[in-house]
Amino acid sequence: MSQVFHNFVAMNLNLENIELFKQLLAQPQKVVILSHTNPDGDAIGSSLAVAEVLRGHGHTVHCILPNKFPYYLKWMPNTDELIIHSNDKLGIAQSVIAAADIVICADMSSLSRLEALTETIAQNTTAKRILIDHHLNPSSEFDLVFSSPESSSTAYLVYEILKAAYGKEVFNQNIATLLYVGMITDTGNFAFSTINPELFRAAADLLETGIDVPTIYNNVYNSFTEGRARLFGYVINRKMKTLLKGTVAYMSLTEEEMRKFWFQQGDSEGFVNYPLSIKKVKMSAMFSEQQGGFIRVSLRSHGSVDVNTFARRYFNGGGHHNAAGGKSFMNMEDTIAHYIAAVEEYHKEGLV
Repeated sequence: MSQVFHNFVAMNLNLENIELFKQLLAQPQKVVILSHTNPDGDAIGSSLAVAEVLRGHGHTVHCILPNKFPYYLKWMPNTDELIIHSNDKLGIAQSVIAAADIVICADMSSLSRLEALTETIAQNTTAKRILIDHHLNPSSEFDLVFSSPESSSTAYLVYEILKAAYGKEVFNQNIATLLYVGMITDTGNFAFSTINPELFRAAADLLETGIDVPTIYNNVYNSFTEGRARLFGYVINRKMKTLLKGTVAYMSLTEEEMRKFWFQQGDSEGFVNYPLSIKKVKMSAMFSEQQGGFIRVSLRSHGSVDVNTFARRYFNGGGHHNAAGGKSFMNMEDTIAHYIAAVEEYHKEGLV
């Protein structure tokens, strides 16, 4: 049975689990760190930060992502070391996973989030599995679980674990930059409701390393392409629709529409948040066609509207109370019709 470490954000530090973490990594090990499909700033920052710390303690570490990450995050320290499984023609990912002593999964609640890599991980039955995540309902597939749904980001959870295990002196500028990116991208630059005083204390520790906050902000939020800007204008002007007297919004993008605007991985990131800037809107959805033959569903909300439950009930997904996602294997027209019917049902229950 996995040992689960809850309530980290509330500073209910489980020293036994920290000691287990240190024991597993007391001697040099071959470590593989993985994160979820369509990786974001939190996934990348958390993975690379753990990797740099562990390398500094004598471990051999490889970071693997299932598919490409957004182009505007390539400036982050050490991204050149990331192994992208979808581009891995030499089979490096499979070989290092097969040889791993320890597998660490960051920013994902279950191995299924690895999609094409899930079976590869399952084939290594000897490696110890560690989960570090802030999503609800962590899987029992792991030997050691650090789970904190109250945490605003996995990067914040990683910060607390590394500080408890190795001390604050472990944070150099590179590591601090990686963790800071994870924190700001999962909180809308410290704007979402899951922030707390401990988060800002952590950010202060990272700032003390000398990281360049204005440059980080510009690199993350002001480094998009012209195509992305035009795509955003198109989505807001032509594709945003509202329901329930303007309190619920949704948008959609087909592959054909994305190609017209020279779409690159990550270009639609954050689009789902924009309708929530409209005073009346309580819930927003974004539907985007994916190459795997499914539609990615992104959901956001304000206040009491629970999109985690909505995603689980209607789109086989999940996430957080105000930020969740799922998938649809119907075509776009049927997916939107399903969403509209689901919203109406949710509304009748008084949930939106």
